[in-house]
Amino acid sequence: MLAAPINPADINMIQGTYALLAPLPAVPGNEGVGRVLEVGPGVVALSPGDCVIPADAGLGTWRTHAVLPEANLLRVPSDIPVLCAATLSINPCTALRMLTDFESLEPGDSVIQNAANSGVGQAVIQIAKAMGIRTINVVRDRPDLSQLVERLLALGADHVVTEDALRKPEMKEIFKSIPKPRLALNCVGGRSTTEMLRHLQPKGTMVTYGGMAKQPVTVPVSAFIFRDVRLRGFWMTQWKKDHDKQSMASMVDSLCQMVRKGQLSTPACTAVPLEDFREALVASMQPFVSSKQILLL
Repeated sequence: MLAAPINPADINMIQGTYALLAPLPAVPGNEGVGRVLEVGPGVVALSPGDCVIPADAGLGTWRTHAVLPEANLLRVPSDIPVLCAATLSINPCTALRMLTDFESLEPGDSVIQNAANSGVGQAVIQIAKAMGIRTINVVRDRPDLSQLVERLLALGADHVVTEDALRKPEMKEIFKSIPKPRLALNCVGGRSTTEMLRHLQPKGTMVTYGGMAKQPVTVPVSAFIFRDVRLRGFWMTQWKKDHDKQSMASMVDSLCQMVRKGQLSTPACTAVPLEDFREALVASMQPFVSSKQILLL
């Protein structure tokens, strides 16, 4: 193993609160990148020196070495930067699927999302820009808000607003230049989601893929009756269960092409040696985290 990130789902699995739990004793970590050292006689698609990422969740990536079946791995091109490859199989895949599977978006359409500074949020901004889709990005107010706004705009965000701004007149100014979104992406729950939903087009879709606020999604009855909004859910692990390995490989290949074109970059991250994993875990659970902790293995 070369590198593996600490994602919120990894923390939830350790806490025992996630929908996917490994039999104990277990190695944590669902994502990462490694280099093949040796292969068994029955292996046909991988060779020593190949870079590989997990084909599915639950692989246990927070370790220095692993012996794994070929079916559990996907090869990635060696020219993809290590930290980019290590963070490729969950967040960018989630972003791509949500942007393409729920609404037939065309160039010029818009998407609104909360937790825009998260790993998925950063990927949504970049992939949407490559597709010609405008993004309205919601973040929590914080001491370093101006720096965060600048960073998201540099990634390709069209608008960055705080949760409090969702109820203010400035939103009307935004919608003078771009259409109201047909797709909303929710990773928070609670008030943030309710306020974001107000700006969704009639018959639009809100997709929930996380619940960082640990609060329920509350939707006014009027949104269903008079605007016919649709509420959906997405879990990348379930998508992998519902599709064959080739579908996953094709998606990863598409994302690698975007990386090569400069359309998709490594999320803001902090590389930490494996022996400092305790500090990395603590850092990953701090409020207003905009840098993903990645263990160097």
